[in-house]
Amino acid sequence: MTTTSTSTPVGGDSPADGPRLAAAAPATPDAPPRGTPSPWALLAVLLIGQAMALLDVSIVNVALGAVGRDLGASGAALQLVVAGYTVVYGMLLITGARLGAMFGVRRMFAIGTAVFTLSSLACGLAPTAEFLVGARLLQGAGAAMMMPQVMSVIQVYFTGPARAKALSVYAAVLAVGGVAGLVLGGVLVDADLFGTGWRSVFLVNVPLGVAVLVLLPRVLTVERRLPGRRLDLPGLAVSLPAVLLLMLPLVLGQEQGWPAWTFAGLAAGLALTGAFVALERRVAARGGDPLLDLRVLRYRGLATGLFTLALGICAYGGYLFALTIHLQLGLGDSSLRTAMTFAPTGVAFGIVSFWWRRLPERSHPWLTPVGLTVAAAGFVVAALQLGDGRDPDASVLLVLAVAGVGFGLTLSPLLMHALVNVPPASAPDASGVFTTILQLGQVVGVAVFGAVFFAITGDGGRPASAHAIDRTLLWMAVLMAVAVVTAALLTRTVLAAQRSLVQPD
Repeated sequence: MTTTSTSTPVGGDSPADGPRLAAAAPATPDAPPRGTPSPWALLAVLLIGQAMALLDVSIVNVALGAVGRDLGASGAALQLVVAGYTVVYGMLLITGARLGAMFGVRRMFAIGTAVFTLSSLACGLAPTAEFLVGARLLQGAGAAMMMPQVMSVIQVYFTGPARAKALSVYAAVLAVGGVAGLVLGGVLVDADLFGTGWRSVFLVNVPLGVAVLVLLPRVLTVERRLPGRRLDLPGLAVSLPAVLLLMLPLVLGQEQGWPAWTFAGLAAGLALTGAFVALERRVAARGGDPLLDLRVLRYRGLATGLFTLALGICAYGGYLFALTIHLQLGLGDSSLRTAMTFAPTGVAFGIVSFWWRRLPERSHPWLTPVGLTVAAAGFVVAALQLGDGRDPDASVLLVLAVAGVGFGLTLSPLLMHALVNVPPASAPDASGVFTTILQLGQVVGVAVFGAVFFAITGDGGRPASAHAIDRTLLWMAVLMAVAVVTAALLTRTVLAAQRSLVQPD
């Protein structure tokens, strides 16, 4: 139940909406390269690796309570366990795609799988919270090398109806990954396999990773590559510390009483962000390949869509984290019960994300503001229900499912409509910016709303936790109400674009 991977790089370049960019990808021969046993066998192996990376976005959420108790982790440490993986993954995703184009899909997928597997082992054996955070950062790097290669393989080894079918399988894995991670995490922690407790949510990756490394050279014996772009190492060198300097003060500030270094870190992060924007513009002006080509922001509707996405995904990321902490540390729920509480949101999110296109086409431009309104209303009702300290009952689960419907109506239409005025040639760059916002928005949500929750709950306990989740959900609803306004502006842009297409010559 996460949006971390709703977009992935296409053609070994920038993250994008797969079906849309498939048409713009270079033509490929109908027959797979000689020596490839089956493109479907190859895709199956790569999807195992992708599933591992997807599961580890959400699987750790339901283990947070057990991690906190076993390692004595503070609230800030738990935030970093969740956000550290996402921020490294998001910041390295485009670079991972370009490395695959430069050095080959098989090589980069194998390296990424090895890094991910070893770091999963390190997570499972972590003796301290600090060690676990560091291992999660390495996991994110491994995922960023693995994930982009899947779409590249689909572009190279599949054509025509087979490509459409492969994209459908790929999308299905994306849709079920988040929910599966929550449920699997709950089952593993509660099962306490061999006395491993929460550690099993990471150790389960080890045999899967080894299997992928053994099978990969057997299903991909000859490589072909799509044209790629050059690395933007200066951009990466500036963007990574910029994001970390912005994230760490937000995560650690409340717990440490906002010392002077937190404000200095935020100021330095903002300064580096400005330097990154200037650097990327300079690289683009010189004909280079910037990490993020910000020139795409000139297309009408894209900036509005990005801002709407940032607000919505920030609320969603905060929701996943804050409600988990309330359920496990405030109410004492087990990992499995926590997973079952989240499941209605994830299932509804996934189903509606698949089926929204079947709604009348004239309603499509309005789906994002309507979806945000529905999700915000769900948060308000959930806040009222959970604010009295009750255990989640059927009515709470129903409200959370309604919120999931709202998110399902929001995200996919938003990604499509924000690109309405972007020409196909610029779509990869636009989707690269989208994916970065998608990942960082979740990180900001965990940091900001995690800080809000911990500031209100104080020393904890059921009443304090209930009050904290009440206030936190209401603030999320306020943020989403602002997103409704910007989404309405995007709707106006989409309607104008549609009218221009039907005007007579």
